[in-house]
Amino acid sequence: MLFNSFTFVAFFAAVLLLHNLPFSWKAKKFNLLLASYLFYAAWNPPLIALLWISTLVDWFAGRAIDRSDRPSVRRTALVASLLTNLGLLAFFKYGGFVLENFTAAVQNLGFDYAPAQPSIVLPMGISFYTFQTLTYTIDIYRRRLSPSRSFLDYALYVTFFPQLVAGPIVRAGEFLPQLRTEPRVSGNAFAWGLALLTLGLFQKVVLADAFLSVPADEVFAHRGFLAPLDAWAGVLAFSGQIFCDFAGYSTCAIGAALCLGLSLPDNFRFPYAAVGFSDFWRRWHVTLSSWLRDYLYIPLGGNRRGTPRTLINLMLTMLLGGLWHGAAWTFVVWGGLHGLYLVAERALVSLFGGRKWTRSKAARLLFALLTFFCVAITWVFFRADSFGSAWSLLRSMFGVVPEPARILRSFDLVAVGVVTGGILLSHWLLRDFSREELAARTPWWLIAVVWTFMLVTIILTQGGGDAFIYFQF
Repeated sequence: MLFNSFTFVAFFAAVLLLHNLPFSWKAKKFNLLLASYLFYAAWNPPLIALLWISTLVDWFAGRAIDRSDRPSVRRTALVASLLTNLGLLAFFKYGGFVLENFTAAVQNLGFDYAPAQPSIVLPMGISFYTFQTLTYTIDIYRRRLSPSRSFLDYALYVTFFPQLVAGPIVRAGEFLPQLRTEPRVSGNAFAWGLALLTLGLFQKVVLADAFLSVPADEVFAHRGFLAPLDAWAGVLAFSGQIFCDFAGYSTCAIGAALCLGLSLPDNFRFPYAAVGFSDFWRRWHVTLSSWLRDYLYIPLGGNRRGTPRTLINLMLTMLLGGLWHGAAWTFVVWGGLHGLYLVAERALVSLFGGRKWTRSKAARLLFALLTFFCVAITWVFFRADSFGSAWSLLRSMFGVVPEPARILRSFDLVAVGVVTGGILLSHWLLRDFSREELAARTPWWLIAVVWTFMLVTIILTQGGGDAFIYFQF
């Protein structure tokens, strides 16, 4: 079920109606749990079983870890949780990838090996809810969290429908305390939730789908060389599309949860105004980058074991972060490039970080544009379906190709320029504010005008209800 569909509008209206009837808080939580299963079942009902497996295994593992003081028992329960969750993720998301690479390796050795192709269906959102459930058992093992006393609360934490399939990745310590007592939703909070839903849908339906998806798809689907203008327009279109698409989903999720009285963490903080790559990862997909930091980078040693080990830890974290996004070597290269950027940034900061000129407004703007330029280069590998097409597009971008083709219409070029330019400008101007601060500073009549404009454009441009890009991860 997609946020940008009339089915979801009817579904969410029914959920809100039930949620505001005079039921007990326990009954309301049970209704939300059933609604979450229905939301997921609308895509593929049998795969709800995977949610149940993760829920049950981590519930009992968490209790076993908490009840025992014996290190062997605690480790065994944690390992059971890790093997179950990561095993399911590995099989469903990476099984075909491993088989494909094994087959290629065997054939390169001269063996005639051609196994039957597996028909593995990738469960929607498995990467997100796997990382989410793991925070529960890991934090209990670290004695940073006590296990939930209510199985209903824990099951709702795992399956809460607004962020189930594409985040934000919510930690148990952030969400479970909210379920202990019934929240009171004020009129202002409810209106703010609806406003965020509208904003998220505007980003997805109008900006990502109506203006940016077509030029991005045409450029990345082209087999051959392109004129630099077309190549750059396609890459910029995808840069804007993936932000509006993914940030749009997160904003919808936060808004829907707020209408129900529950809070989800912010996932995007104007990332295309980042000054440097560390800053970019503090602003882009915040809940994933913080998860990788706390559950991978720091356990590997972080920056506590000297410079060489720190750089290795950065590279490993970003390579695995790239692989988390998709079972393809292009995603690994995308993560590796970000790892190299972070390594280079640390070296440059150590050399020039204390210089006064680096803190000037002009320098910071230049660094922000350079950061965006480098991030846009990585999106080529993220979006391309092969290294060959990625290399062809990169050559086209820098004009080192024979007989380049022009494929984009003038309207597409103008649309990409206006929309991506608007995204970059707004990110730079608003980089030091939160959405709540901006709303508080804005006159009510201007909010009403902008809100009306977004609603009208959503209705006028609503099409086939394209799936969100991050559903594939």
